[in-house]
Amino acid sequence: MTELNIEALNTYVKEHSTFVTKVYEEVGKIIVGQRYMIERMILALLADGHILVEGVPGLAKTTAVKTLAQTIKTGFQRIQFTPDLLPADVVGTQIYQPKDGNFTIKKGPIFSNIILADEINRAPSKVQSALLEAMQERQVTIGENTFKLDNPFLVMATQNPIEQEGTYPLPEAQTDRFMFKLKVTYPTKEEEKNIMKRMSRLEQMDVNAVIAPEAIIKARTIVDSIYIDEKLHDYILNIVFATRNPKDFGLGISHYIQYGASPRASIYLAKAARALAFLNGRGYVTPQDIKTIGHDILRHRVLLSYEAEAEDITSDDVITQIFDKIEVP
Repeated sequence: MTELNIEALNTYVKEHSTFVTKVYEEVGKIIVGQRYMIERMILALLADGHILVEGVPGLAKTTAVKTLAQTIKTGFQRIQFTPDLLPADVVGTQIYQPKDGNFTIKKGPIFSNIILADEINRAPSKVQSALLEAMQERQVTIGENTFKLDNPFLVMATQNPIEQEGTYPLPEAQTDRFMFKLKVTYPTKEEEKNIMKRMSRLEQMDVNAVIAPEAIIKARTIVDSIYIDEKLHDYILNIVFATRNPKDFGLGISHYIQYGASPRASIYLAKAARALAFLNGRGYVTPQDIKTIGHDILRHRVLLSYEAEAEDITSDDVITQIFDKIEVP
């Protein structure tokens, strides 16, 4: 791509990414700090991916997702996952009508644009798996009928750490469908002081809807047009292949990895890097874009061995070693 085209694309991206500032302003009325989490949520929205947020209770995970949804003029549903939830409670079911002997379809809460799957790992795996078709194919099958879901469609799920009471680990097939897995930590002392002051008041701020669904869909087409060099495609592939065959890249971590990242990792690294470039008002992707979102895309796709767990090695530790070793173009 010529320098002139890149410059024109830069200008075009800057013009059409101004709504992001408005979103930050609206979300900031409710959420103190957590810039990392909010940025990743917007990236998922722009890259047409789903997001999984993990952290202990009380870190504003649910509030952040709900607040972001309120900034968009579109449908929003919250599903509280509990141990007694059934798949039909999520996707819907067929109801028998005795009068005429026919079945009618009652659609579930999944039929909306933004779904907040709250505490997703509190429900058994059969309920979690009810989301699989919706997340991947953007459709839901009830009985013999298949229904297309509206666009945009985005699942933002929160989960508690697996070590907590009453949690079920998510099936690998489902975690792989999430573009990002975020680890949310405690706020700083100053941030928590602001949270305490703000939340102790009776009066709460109202969040305004500042984006239309059409603007998101248009932004996605711009994200798709952002330039990514062939060398960066190879860089992404080297990172992903290093999770599968570390020895080929001079890494002595094979004994820590049970399974490497799936091809979705390559796809999502490219898509999310483009979305991050858009967020920063750039018409091209840099290696730093890939590094910035790398851990969030890979941490739930690199499955560790018992040896890694015994030595207290995390997937983030393994990914850091890979990024440190792979040559940056």
